[in-house]
Amino acid sequence: MKRSLVYLACLSLLAGVFPTTSVAQSLYMPRNVKAAVARGTRTTTGAPGTAYWQNHARYTMTVTVMPPDRRVSGTERIAYFNDSPDTLPGLVLKLFQNYHKAGAPRMSGTSEDFLTSGMHIDAVEVNGKTVEWRDNPRTFTTASMHLPAPVMPGDSVALSFTWYYDVSKQPGREGMIDPTTYYLAYFYPRVAVYDDTDGWDRMDHTGHEFYSDFNDYDVSVQVPAGFLVWGTGDLETAPDVLQPTYLKRYQTSLTSDSTVRIATEDELAAGGVTVDAPLNVWRFTSRNVPDVAFGVSDHYDWDAGSVVVDPSTGRRAGVQAAYADAAADFHHMVRFGRDALAWFSTEWPGVPYPYAKTSIFEGGAGMEYPMMVNDGSYPDTAMARFVAGHEIAHTYMPFYMGIDETRYAFMDEGWATTFEYLIGTAQRGKAFEDRFFETFRVNRWIHDASAAADLPIITPADELTGAYGNNAYGKAALGYLAMKDLLGDALFKKCLQTYMDRWHGKHPTPWDFFYTYDDVAGRSLDWFWRSWFFENSYIDLAVTEARKTADGYAVELADIGGMPAPVDLLLTYQDGSTQTLHQTPAIWQADAAKATVPVRTSRTLKSVSLEHGIWMDADTSNDTWKSQ
Repeated sequence: MKRSLVYLACLSLLAGVFPTTSVAQSLYMPRNVKAAVARGTRTTTGAPGTAYWQNHARYTMTVTVMPPDRRVSGTERIAYFNDSPDTLPGLVLKLFQNYHKAGAPRMSGTSEDFLTSGMHIDAVEVNGKTVEWRDNPRTFTTASMHLPAPVMPGDSVALSFTWYYDVSKQPGREGMIDPTTYYLAYFYPRVAVYDDTDGWDRMDHTGHEFYSDFNDYDVSVQVPAGFLVWGTGDLETAPDVLQPTYLKRYQTSLTSDSTVRIATEDELAAGGVTVDAPLNVWRFTSRNVPDVAFGVSDHYDWDAGSVVVDPSTGRRAGVQAAYADAAADFHHMVRFGRDALAWFSTEWPGVPYPYAKTSIFEGGAGMEYPMMVNDGSYPDTAMARFVAGHEIAHTYMPFYMGIDETRYAFMDEGWATTFEYLIGTAQRGKAFEDRFFETFRVNRWIHDASAAADLPIITPADELTGAYGNNAYGKAALGYLAMKDLLGDALFKKCLQTYMDRWHGKHPTPWDFFYTYDDVAGRSLDWFWRSWFFENSYIDLAVTEARKTADGYAVELADIGGMPAPVDLLLTYQDGSTQTLHQTPAIWQADAAKATVPVRTSRTLKSVSLEHGIWMDADTSNDTWKSQ
């Protein structure tokens, strides 16, 4: 008897610790974000706090590239501004080219052609005085730099670097495309991000994404005559590097609604496209951007055009394409880019493209950069258009929004995947895009029954390996699209655009995003965010019963996997007629485990089946109920 009482008492206690019904609770917030809220740099409404700050810099560079010599050399001046309330005794630098060094941490193995000796720094000055630089053999892409005097709050420091590295023979996100075609990215020493939540970004680059401050850039790329350069920013020296015929074509393209062929492979081979000088200086300037990248070639075709991206002002943005003439799909790339810029600017996210241009360069990486895309060539032009659209969508996330994509890849890859689906639906139709999205983005996750597949999306991406692709892309996009279904297009867009208005040019965290949606929607959506982004969950819905009621039926559903996904009920009646009832994720708000859908009808129900669309179900064996 005593044992039974103790047993019952334990059950009672455990019931308090592990409740069997859903209990409302706020989202988990890490301690560093809590501290930022307490300091007033962040808020629980999602808006930047009154004490919000971020640092920035001005970069002035001269880069010399002399293909087929693989050596890239540069001189660089950095004015770094400490807008934080903290005194900085030193800086943290990012030397991304050290990713190519033997022994550097990487997520996977690589070939001999990928390896180089990394970044070499020949000289360093601080505030005009030479300081000693010592390479640390234990340091790869992140290096600490002690300063002769600290940088006080509100003050700045002037840095100067002379450096060089060898372009990797094996191209990836950057490298040698062919002996005289190079793509330069992550190529210069830069100051790491110092922010209000984590302090210095000391994470080594191992193959994940990046995190950058918003800076101003003035970059002069020196190349031999006959070479063309495409890159981030406005080309300031077009009259100095292009012969009159080609300069006129370039200038015409800036306001053209059609594709202008500025220069072809044959014209470059014949000479006379560029000014005949030992070195031509292609100078690009940009303001308030997180990075720069450049492509160089002596035989790539150069096409360009433009499109109106802000109908209210008539502002245009240029679209350029650089490619080997044999790449048939790239002959259409300016049109693909124009279509993407116009659609993203006016539909989703419905924010005018923020830059003066974009350039799509044939490299092979399928990778985004501010105002630049490095894409491969595809036999299927539809695939080429799809990939270009995805990479251009990254303009908004992470570049316009300043996301720490190293930790929170779902905040940029998830959104690019969402926009990819939405523009694909507009261009190719919903039926086609649904099938493509299911095959390309959902299948590999929903049919993976491993524990890694169920790791929460909020898990920092730099801690993930096998789950990275699912969490960053498909799962996150499905979550955003499920929220769109829940709120409806108008309110969802209002929430999204408010988030972008609040945080563009800044560094939002996931909590700034979640809280902004709650704030604008006027209600707590924590039940949804928690299930989709914070819990070990997946999509598995079931229909368990259809009970007869006074005015029809009550269809009972169960959420076995834990993700509150939209679902369609296909109702089949004894008379052979059918009916489809769409259910948004709202049906799971009151109870995360079960929901009742009322069906008002005088007909006799024969069966109920669940149709999931892009929110594919992990177990379809429980998706149908039939009358006895």
